[in-house]
Amino acid sequence: MIEEPDVLIVGAGLAGLCCGKRLAECGVSFRILEASDGVGGRVRTDTADGFRLDRGFQLYLTAYPEGRRVLDLAALDLKPFTRGALVWVGGRFRRVADPRTEPSAALSLFNPVGSAADKLRLVKLYWNLSRGRLDAQTTKDERLTLDLLRDTAGFSPKMIDRLFRPFFGGVALDAGLTTSSRFFRFVFRTFAEGPGAVPAAGMQAIPDQLAAGLPVGLVRLGAAVRQLGHREVTLADGETLRGRAVVVATEGPAAARLLGDEVPDPGSNGSTTLWYAADRPPVSEPILMLDGEGRGPVNSVVVMSNAAPGYAPLGEALMAAAVVGVPADDDAALDRRAREQLRAWYGSAVDGWRLLRVDRIAHALPDQTAGKLDPWQRPVRLRPGLYVCGDHRDNGSIDGAMTSGFRAAQAAMEDLHAELT
Repeated sequence: MIEEPDVLIVGAGLAGLCCGKRLAECGVSFRILEASDGVGGRVRTDTADGFRLDRGFQLYLTAYPEGRRVLDLAALDLKPFTRGALVWVGGRFRRVADPRTEPSAALSLFNPVGSAADKLRLVKLYWNLSRGRLDAQTTKDERLTLDLLRDTAGFSPKMIDRLFRPFFGGVALDAGLTTSSRFFRFVFRTFAEGPGAVPAAGMQAIPDQLAAGLPVGLVRLGAAVRQLGHREVTLADGETLRGRAVVVATEGPAAARLLGDEVPDPGSNGSTTLWYAADRPPVSEPILMLDGEGRGPVNSVVVMSNAAPGYAPLGEALMAAAVVGVPADDDAALDRRAREQLRAWYGSAVDGWRLLRVDRIAHALPDQTAGKLDPWQRPVRLRPGLYVCGDHRDNGSIDGAMTSGFRAAQAAMEDLHAELT
C-alpha cells in the first residue's frame, strides 16, 4: 500500500516539478499527478524523421534568475542565438543589435528600421533596464508596453512598428503591445544580461532534468484529475487520492476548470509554429529574423539547427516560422500564405522546403495585458491545504513558472508546519 503523501501536486509542468523539487529538498513527501504521457507541460519536444520539434517555437533566456538557481545549465548544453535580429524592411534584412555586445552595430544607426535617434534611445533603454535590482524593474508603475515605448522612452512609430511590435509582440504573443510594461521590463532586462538559447537536445531537456532530480517513482503519468475535494483529488477513472495539501500546478485554463471561482481563467495568448526542413539553411547565422512590415502571417523565422545542430539530421536544416495567434486557416492554406511571404525573403528556395508539422497552441501564454501583473506575483495560497502555481501566478515565462512552483512549496510547508505546532 502506498503511504499517503503530505502533498499532492496536480501537473508535471515546470511549476509542478519545481514545487516537487523544493519539497524534496526539505524532506516533505509528495506525489505528482500528470494527465499526459510525459513531463514538461507546454515545454515538450518530439522527434520526427530525425528532427527535434519543440511544441511551438520556444527559447530559454540564459539570464533567468530562477533558472540559474535550480537548473544545471552546463548539463543542458545550451546553444545560444545571436544577440540581435535581422529585420525585413524595404525589400531586405536590416541588422539591429546591442552595440555593447556587437560594436559593428553602430554602423546600423541610419538603417530604416528606425531613426538614428531611435537607435540611441535603444542603447539608453538597455542601460536604464540594466541598472539596479531586477525586482525594482518589475515593481515600477504598470502601463501598456506601447505607452512605455512611445511616451516614456520616446521611440518613433516607425521604430515601434518595425522592431518592437514583431520582437516583443512575438515574445508576449501580443502584436498590439498591450502587455504589461512590467513584463516588458523583465524580458528586456533578461535579454540584456544573456542570450536566448535552446538545450542541445531540445527544450524537453529542461523538465527532464528537473524530473530526474526527484526521488524515483513520485511522478505518475496518465493520471488526469477530474475533481478536487478537501485535501483530496479524484482521477478520471474514479480513484481518489488524499494528502495533507493539494497544489494545482497546471496552466491557467485548466486551473480555472478545477478551482472554479477561486482562480478565474487568466485568458490566453495563442501561437502557431510552422516547422520546415530543407537541404540548406536560408542564412548561416543563428539569428532571429523579424517581419518589420507586417504583411504576412509569419512574425519571425529562426534556423534552429544553426544554433543547435542536433535539432536536424546531418546535412539538413530546421526552420521555425512563428505566427502570433492561432489563424483560422487550415494547415495547407496557412502554409501557402507563409511561403508566399517567405519567398520574398529567401527566394525560390522556399518552394523546396518541406513542411514537417504545424503546432497550434491556443494557450501558449497567459494574458498579461497591463493591469494583470499588479502585483507582479499573485498569491499561491488559496487557503491552508490548497495552493495554485503556474506562469499565470507570476509571469508568462519559464522563469515565472519555476518561481511559482517554489513559492507554492514554501506556502504549503509553512501551513503543514503550523498544523503540527
